[in-house]
Amino acid sequence: MRIAVLGAGVIGVTAAWELLRDGHEVVLVDREAEAASFTSAGNAGLISPGHAYAWASPAAPGMLVRSLWRNDQALRFKPSLDARLWSWTLKFLGQCTEAAAARNTAAKVGLCTYSRDRLNLIAEETGIAFSHVTDGCLFLHRSQAALVAASKKAEVLRRQGVEVRTVTMAEAVAIDPALAPITNQFAGALYAPGDQSGDCRTFVRALAAKVAEAGGDVRFGTTVQALDISGDRVIRAVTDKGDVVADAYMVSLGVMSPFLVKNAGLDLPIYPIKGYSLTAPVAGRNNAPRIGGIDEANLIAYARYDDRIRVTATAEFAGYDTSYTEKDFRHMYATIRSMFPDAADWQRTEFWAGLRPMTPTGLPIFGRGRVQNLWMNTGQGHMGWTMGAGSARIAADLIAGRAPEVDTAGMMLPN
Repeated sequence: MRIAVLGAGVIGVTAAWELLRDGHEVVLVDREAEAASFTSAGNAGLISPGHAYAWASPAAPGMLVRSLWRNDQALRFKPSLDARLWSWTLKFLGQCTEAAAARNTAAKVGLCTYSRDRLNLIAEETGIAFSHVTDGCLFLHRSQAALVAASKKAEVLRRQGVEVRTVTMAEAVAIDPALAPITNQFAGALYAPGDQSGDCRTFVRALAAKVAEAGGDVRFGTTVQALDISGDRVIRAVTDKGDVVADAYMVSLGVMSPFLVKNAGLDLPIYPIKGYSLTAPVAGRNNAPRIGGIDEANLIAYARYDDRIRVTATAEFAGYDTSYTEKDFRHMYATIRSMFPDAADWQRTEFWAGLRPMTPTGLPIFGRGRVQNLWMNTGQGHMGWTMGAGSARIAADLIAGRAPEVDTAGMMLPN
């Protein structure tokens, strides 16, 4: 079968790879000049079933309200006249109950664990080097009360088979000696030994090259403008470089996915949630972290990429704006420098902002609606790097008529 994969971030490229492995002819289309040039370009780098909690939780509404006058909240709400912002936010708030948070978290954990294992298979199969660290992640807490509460919260992960254990700061230092100078800042940590980290952009670009080497038709600098639909089938994808004709079409366009599929009768509940990251060179510094982690009080994540450190923070309900100013990074920049002052050449920091394709549940969207050859693989939100390889296998299995190997409850389009 000839399948057009629309979007060449981590979701689209891993899907293209799995479809090629299944024997399909693949056309991979993206508007950027290279793969992983939008959301996949600057993400946290953590591959983390051990932190696969649903963002919609009983604590989330308070964060959104406080963010109206405070700039240090992990979730920030910027009111606008965008009707989609308000409708999406209402759906998000509807998922902020304890029952919904537990249900959505359990589903996320299952997908994330499966996806981590699928990513490891692709990495082994292809030999791609992407600063892959497989020694776990540390989730640091600044008070004993927060640590106890976090360990209790982690029971939902443990019930899904994820190993998460509470460690003292002395034990955390044994895991990552870079924490030794700041043991006084934290009460302890949760350690997820099965978690990993790596450079998503490097991996995706190398895998896109392998897609092309394996016979995939890779078309960068090509913007998908519309889907031409007749009856219950897409007959072509219209682009600014001519038509793409295929037997089936997979939508992996992240935050742009809802606009492309409206004429297919689909109203995808995906909205951009803005995130910020900074990257600094290690440049011979002597106390860079060995493994990835999160300062849970500030929800600031960090990961080591060989000669660089990536730091990310903030989830901002701010529409399709990717601009930023110095003050957007002020809190995360000060925090990471207080944690690891000698870890990098912070004066050479590069800054970035991107848009996560979030659904209210935090779960991705798979399957098809009334249009029989139009498949979704989108909405992976803030965990696209963690979910990507598993999502690719799920999407490929669905196209092949096979039952996915992982439970997709809450992720499927209604037929």
